Amino acid sequence: MWIRRVNLRISGANLRNKVQLFKNVLYGTLFPVSSYIIIAFYMEMITLERKTVEDVLQQGIYGPLETKPEERRKYLGTLRERIIIALTKSQVAETNPYPEVQQSMKEYPKAQLLLNGNMTYEELSKYVKLAAKNKIEHKIVTNKEHDTDIGLVLAMNDAIDKEEIYITKKVQITEMHAEKKSLFAKLFRR
Repeated sequence: MWIRRVNLRISGANLRNKVQLFKNVLYGTLFPVSSYIIIAFYMEMITLERKTVEDVLQQGIYGPLETKPEERRKYLGTLRERIIIALTKSQVAETNPYPEVQQSMKEYPKAQLLLNGNMTYEELSKYVKLAAKNKIEHKIVTNKEHDTDIGLVLAMNDAIDKEEIYITKKVQITEMHAEKKSLFAKLFRR
């Protein structure tokens, strides 16, 4: 009965806690134990480190395990928490690059520029030139299995948790006072 409680406690802890628990058991500070329990505990720690054959086969077939795969597919291989700026494909396809991207490249010199490889190089070239000018590393990411609406991502290697990552083009509406003029007045300006 006493051994079962120890094993339940061991199997519920993470590796760091298990090492600390092992030290406490070894030095007898936690509770008096026999050498049999110490050996069983040590063997359990060793088996935790080994991968099973099934795990190795699964990683060989499907690739290594990764966190938030859907988010990574959407944001060109990175996580949303690392993104400084994101542009859609239609924004990247515009003739002039966004000044906010250039400003952010200057502000974050260790950032990385990720471009959607499903777009033409003519559309991406202006941002590649910007990245080269600002000495920013860039990658063209192509995912044949999943298409995303994101065309450009400027991201860091670590999380920065920026709330607003999308740039929206501010449409300035200029109010014109259109006066109704007659055809004669339009032809002969006074």
